[in-house]
Amino acid sequence: MADLKYYDVILKPVITEKSMAGMGEKKYTFLVHPDATKSQIKEAVEKMFEGTKVAKVNTMNMDGKTKRRGMIYGKTSKTKKAIVQLTEESKDIEIFAGL
Repeated sequence: MADLKYYDVILKPVITEKSMAGMGEKKYTFLVHPDATKSQIKEAVEKMFEGTKVAKVNTMNMDGKTKRRGMIYGKTSKTKKAIVQLTEESKDIEIFAGL
C-alpha cells in the first residue's frame, strides 16, 4: 500500500448529470487514487474543504474501457470513484458552486 498524503487522494471532481442531482442531498462525487481507502478519502475531504464533515463514503472500482485503434485493441486505465455524503450541518463544497 502506498503512503498517500491527503492532497494525493482526490484527483478531480466528477461532473455529470447524475452527480449534480446528488448535490441536493449533499453527495459529492470524486475520482480518487486507486489505492485510497475510505478513511483516507474522508480525511482528505475534511482537510481540503474547510467546514465539511463527512458522514459516509461509498467507493467503486471501475475497469478500463476497451478502445481500438485500427486493428489493435487496448484498454484505458482503471479508476476509482468515491461518492462522499456530508452531514446536514456541514458546509457545502465551493468547487461545485455555480455549476
